[in-house]
Amino acid sequence: MAQPRIVVAGRIPDAGLEVLRPHGNVWGWKHDEPIEVNELYQRIADADAVLTLLTTKIDSGFLDAAGAQLKVVSNVAVGYNNIDVAECRARGVIATNTPGVLTDATADIAMALILMATRRLGEGERIVRSREPWQWGMFMLLGSGIQGRRLGIVGMGGIGQALARRARAFGMTVAYSNRSAVSTEIEAELGAERLSLDELLATSDVVSINCPYSPETHHLIGPEQFELMRSSAFLVNTARGPIVDEAALVHALKTGEIAGAGLDVYEHEPHLEPGLAELDNAVLIPHLGSATIETRSAMATLAARNTVAVLSGQPALTPVT
Repeated sequence: MAQPRIVVAGRIPDAGLEVLRPHGNVWGWKHDEPIEVNELYQRIADADAVLTLLTTKIDSGFLDAAGAQLKVVSNVAVGYNNIDVAECRARGVIATNTPGVLTDATADIAMALILMATRRLGEGERIVRSREPWQWGMFMLLGSGIQGRRLGIVGMGGIGQALARRARAFGMTVAYSNRSAVSTEIEAELGAERLSLDELLATSDVVSINCPYSPETHHLIGPEQFELMRSSAFLVNTARGPIVDEAALVHALKTGEIAGAGLDVYEHEPHLEPGLAELDNAVLIPHLGSATIETRSAMATLAARNTVAVLSGQPALTPVT
């Protein structure tokens, strides 16, 4: 019997490839830049399994190109808004993601963005890198302390809870908005109070977006929500860009509706809303939430294990269909 054909549609750490190689004929993209769609479609023709990155769009065109033999699409990401889940389900294709393994890394980035935004660290680094003369002064780049301030977490899943633990260590109090309450034990551990989204926005000093992206959360934070926020408040987004109306965010930052923002994700990634890059009160980093050697290796390994499980006739470890 011929070995299954496994296509790896983006460059992944060797740890993931090592899991795959004993279980099929593996072809992998070896470059950091994304594979072009036409070549991708040629490569996945008659594949039994495809490992994809969040930059790969899995829609009817992708599934048509792969053909009826395709059994599993393993997304090397916790989010799966790049996958047409309903179309995969209709065709009997199992789609999987990589939850859990990137929790700490993403929570670290969220905490870093909170500190960068509130303490104006991006502005400070730009001053030093400009090579222009500067002089220490009592009022130079005064930021905002976070001790005793409220962090409002939108989406209290694993990453939200991990961020809450970090924030508590920095002396912050925690409130959260979630479709359902977390357990009383977790609420007690984190001293976390569940609020409606509107109340959370109106009473938090820092708002962190940690919910999944879906049609229901598209532009969850827009003009009306920015009006509710304090003028001294900061917004941090490490989830998915389209959860925030980026044009409304630019307006809020320009007009002083909020004090600042820290972003790891963008609505039209990698493109920015006009005017965003020019704002000193916005800290902007290029989707680094899971960017540690350990985390990316764990993500690739979990995606590969999902692939092997399905090809072996076993249930996927972390299915989304």
